[in-house]
Amino acid sequence: MTTKSAIARPDGATRVVPSVLVGIGAFVAVGVYVLVSSIELGLWTSLGPGPGLFPFAMGGVLVSMSIVWLFQELRRPTETPEGVDRGLVIAVVVSLAVLAAVMDLLGFQLSMFLFLMYHLKLRGGRTWSSSLIIALAGSVGAFYAFNYGLNVALPVSAFPPLNLIGL
Repeated sequence: MTTKSAIARPDGATRVVPSVLVGIGAFVAVGVYVLVSSIELGLWTSLGPGPGLFPFAMGGVLVSMSIVWLFQELRRPTETPEGVDRGLVIAVVVSLAVLAAVMDLLGFQLSMFLFLMYHLKLRGGRTWSSSLIIALAGSVGAFYAFNYGLNVALPVSAFPPLNLIGL
């Protein structure tokens, strides 16, 4: 069940669906918010880059890419499915809320592993082996990359037995 997101006009011209414009506007708004907020953190210090430099760059990239997306949509609107799979949207939103709720309790590694397994195996229908590999890389790999590579602490489990085994 697919249709064009571009609404056809009688003269053959197409226009962008309002929901796509709302999405572009939301990305621009988030990007502008990040830009303004990052300036308050300080872009540069006497020692070098400040804490706001990276968010400022990411906000600029987000706004720039949104503008590029807008021009692409105005030039040639993309085709998207007509109806939204509400079950998928609800599953993603609810699973993200559950992930946020249990992350401090179970820790990043276990909660992210369960989140990824749910979406890869149960929702996406991937094989067990590919689901396990991707979920392990996305949970354990991301944990070690952030904790030891980027020196950013991610939450560990609040349960002592899980904490003792490194989760």
